[in-house]
Amino acid sequence: MLENFSFRTIVEYLPLFGQGLVTTVWLSALSFVGALVVGIVLCAMGLQRGWVFRAPAKAYIDAVRATPLLAQLYFLYFGLPRLGFVLPELVVGILALSLNSGAYIAEIIRAGILSIPRGQVEASVASGMTYAQRMRLVVLPQAFKVTIPPLLGQAIVLVKDSALLSLISVAELTRAGQLLASDRFMPAEGFLTIAAFYLLLYYGLKGLAVVSSRWLGSAGARA
Repeated sequence: MLENFSFRTIVEYLPLFGQGLVTTVWLSALSFVGALVVGIVLCAMGLQRGWVFRAPAKAYIDAVRATPLLAQLYFLYFGLPRLGFVLPELVVGILALSLNSGAYIAEIIRAGILSIPRGQVEASVASGMTYAQRMRLVVLPQAFKVTIPPLLGQAIVLVKDSALLSLISVAELTRAGQLLASDRFMPAEGFLTIAAFYLLLYYGLKGLAVVSSRWLGSAGARA
């Protein structure tokens, strides 16, 4: 069954896959940091009482979650130049992933904050804490523990979504497989190798999520 499968060709292209893997990792890391910033800002806006901040945040989150990432990526890559904004492919890719994942991260953070029992917030108000003190000392430390596992889950989704950047010629992992498939006419070798590398990334992030959950659980037990 595997008599036509060329492991030798995969070995020849391993340096290219290695470069693509490194690009995928640092590009996903930068995008996740950007998504965290976007998510925190959107969450802060969404928790405001006034509609001036809450309405734009909700509209943005709904718009991002209702449209495909590919459409958003193509708008940034093909649409922005028509409006006079020309950005490098890597910048477009990081921006698209950050803006997309930021909407989901905003909801994760908001759910974590709202999961804090109301009685604790009322007790901190009764003790004379300011809003900043309540967030820093009571709400955010507990919300942090709740949001870490789903945030790592979103990081896994972001890594897989980064494969779409191959469509705008970003030299990441999927692009390496496409090059092997087109150069040697070996799609099985190219795309199965891609799948193997993404599987390694998945289990790495999944292991990190499991370790963090156990650590947070033991920390909560000690507290």
